[in-house]
Amino acid sequence: MGAPFPMPWNEAGFAAALVAPDRQAPDGLAGPSQRRFAVYRNNVAVGLIGALEARFPAVLDLVGQDFFHGLARAYLSSHPPDSPLLMRFGDVMADFLDTFPPAESLPYLADVARIEAARTRSYHAADAARLGLPAYSTLTPEGLAACRVVLHPAVAVLPSAHPAVTIFEMATGQRPAGEIADWAGEDALVDRPHFDVTLTRLAPGQALFLSALASGDTVSGAAGAAGAGVPDFDLSQALALLIGGALACRLIPSEDPSHEP
Repeated sequence: MGAPFPMPWNEAGFAAALVAPDRQAPDGLAGPSQRRFAVYRNNVAVGLIGALEARFPAVLDLVGQDFFHGLARAYLSSHPPDSPLLMRFGDVMADFLDTFPPAESLPYLADVARIEAARTRSYHAADAARLGLPAYSTLTPEGLAACRVVLHPAVAVLPSAHPAVTIFEMATGQRPAGEIADWAGEDALVDRPHFDVTLTRLAPGQALFLSALASGDTVSGAAGAAGAGVPDFDLSQALALLIGGALACRLIPSEDPSHEP
């Protein structure tokens, strides 16, 4: 049996045409080969849209299947897969939603997508030993304040001006759907402490604190950044989350010259 596309073609043009329904078939295809290409292109699109449905079930629930399919096709056209790893497809969906005109009436949708994308990345993140209380027990308060902290690869901090965690929980059936009386921002922590990915609603200032640590600030510097942004920031509560939740995989003392923030 002959190959389905017997004529030579430009590989880049072939790949581009696969994810652009309005684009002509690659040069060199004619007759039956054009029809086979059209079927193949449709199958590729259906498979990739299915992958987005699986990765963003909350977004799908919030907008409905027809809207989601239109959104997914627009995303596929402008952001075709750039990796053979299908789990990465949709990594920039949230940024796309921020500028997608049909979603303007749903300003929280992008933050819900950020939660869902982070959950996938957390699930597939590299394993690393986590630091519990013993790793901190030998530090003086001054020593801890001067330390830099490397967060575990599975940890993601997601600030939001919308009640994104509550909306995600409603969309995925983790809490009953209903009106949100207190429409306030909810910062989220995504992690994989064991085998399952978890989602935690952060207290005020904790996202600032953890994000500053992730950017290379010392514990003291991160506390200052959080306190400047949230006057009633509770440092002891944030440290309890950091240490008790084993969010770090490495502590870097201030005298360590190998560290580059």
